[in-house]
Amino acid sequence: MKEMNDIWEDLGSLAEHEMLHVMTKLFVVYEEMVKRDPANGEALNFFKHLGVVIDQTKQCNLNRR
Repeated sequence: MKEMNDIWEDLGSLAEHEMLHVMTKLFVVYEEMVKRDPANGEALNFFKHLGVVIDQTKQCNLNRR
């Protein structure tokens, strides 16, 4: 498994379309985990945090307008 710093560096080097692909793949991985086990805490936390980050990003974008 890669170190967090290495992953962060890899993430920073991705093109925008590659970033979208990464997010889509992550979503699908965790979605499948929830389908297999609706009480999967790891997957549920992923979606909880993802929802929070999306809301924060939307709010920041609204504040810039």
